[in-house]
Amino acid sequence: MLTANDFIPTTYSQDIESGEYQWSAPSNIALVKYWGKKENQIPANPSVSFTLNNCKTITKLVFAKKDNNDDFSFDLLFEGKPKEDFKPKIQKFLERIEVYLPFLKSYHFTIDTQNTFPHSSGIASSASGMAALAMNLMSLEKVLNPAMTEEYFYQKASFLARLGSGSACRSVKGKVVVWGNQANIQGSSDLFGVEFPNKIHDNFKNHQDTILLVDKGEKQVSSTVGHDLMHNHPYAERRFEQAHENLDKLIAVFESGDLNEFIKVVESEALTLHAMMMTSMPYFILMKPNTLQIINAIWKFRNETNIPVCFTLDAGANVHVLYPENVSETVLQFIKDELVGFCQNGQYLCDEIGIGAVLN
Repeated sequence: MLTANDFIPTTYSQDIESGEYQWSAPSNIALVKYWGKKENQIPANPSVSFTLNNCKTITKLVFAKKDNNDDFSFDLLFEGKPKEDFKPKIQKFLERIEVYLPFLKSYHFTIDTQNTFPHSSGIASSASGMAALAMNLMSLEKVLNPAMTEEYFYQKASFLARLGSGSACRSVKGKVVVWGNQANIQGSSDLFGVEFPNKIHDNFKNHQDTILLVDKGEKQVSSTVGHDLMHNHPYAERRFEQAHENLDKLIAVFESGDLNEFIKVVESEALTLHAMMMTSMPYFILMKPNTLQIINAIWKFRNETNIPVCFTLDAGANVHVLYPENVSETVLQFIKDELVGFCQNGQYLCDEIGIGAVLN
C-alpha cells in the first residue's frame, strides 16, 4: 500500500525552462459524506461521489524558471483579473505540497482560473479548483520525470489536490470515486481518490444532477470549521461507523441497480450530515425554509409517480436533485413547475455524471 513518502521524488532526469498547461476539473457531489478529518487532510470516514460534468474549473498554468529559489512566486488571476484574496489559500497549498514537488520554488507561476458556473452560485469551487491546479502541476512534473506511469500521475494528482481541499481528490479521475480506506473496496485509500473498481449498473451510467440554487450567499460555515466540529462530537464515532455501513450498501446497489435502496442511502446521508451540524457545539442550521419545501415536494412527487428521483445536500442550503437519464423529461418538467419558485432568482444548474479532469 502506498504511503505519503512514495510521492516524494528523489531526482529529476529532465529540465524545462518554461511552458504552459491548461486543465479543467469538475466539481463532485458526495453520496456518502466525508465529514470530519484527521491531521494532513486525512478523512475520518470514507466517502463516495458522482463526478460532475458541467460545473468545472478551467485553470491555465504558465511557468518560467527564475533566478533564485528562495520562495514561492506566483500571480493569481480569476477570469483574467488579479484576485488577491485567493492568494493566501494558494500560498498555503504550495507550502503543504512543496515536499512532494521540490521544483516549486524554481519557477514563477501565473495561475489563471475560471469557473463554468457563477462564482456566487453557492457551488463549492474549492474541489474543482484545487484538482485543476494539481493536474497542471503534475503535467509539469511529468516533463521532469518522463518515466512516471499514468497510474502514478493520477494517484499523485489526487493526493496533492487533497492537500488543498479534501474533496478535491474526488475530482481528478472517474465517474464514481471512492476516497478513504474501505475494507470491501480494492485499492481504496485515505491518501487519494480511486475510481470505483466494481461493476456499475446501467441505472447509474448517465445519472443526472440538477442543482437548485436556494441560497447563493457565502457559506455560513467554512468546511474547515465544519469538519473541526466533529472533534468531541457526541455522535461522531457512530457516524463514522454509519458511513462505512452505507458505503457497503452502495457497493451492492451499484451492482444491482436498486434505485429504491440508492435513494434511502443517499437521502439519509444528506440528512445525517445536517444533523451532525445541528448537534455540534457550536451548532448550525444550514438549510433554509425553501430547502425543506423542496425536500417535501420531492417526497410527494416520488410517492405519487414512483419516479426514482431523490435529493442530496452539501453543507449548505442548495439541493442536488438526482435522477436517472431515462426520466429526465418528466423530472425537469416537475422542477420547472414546482421547484424553481423556491430557488433564488429562479436559478438552477443542470449537470450529469462526468469523467474527471481533462487536459484542454
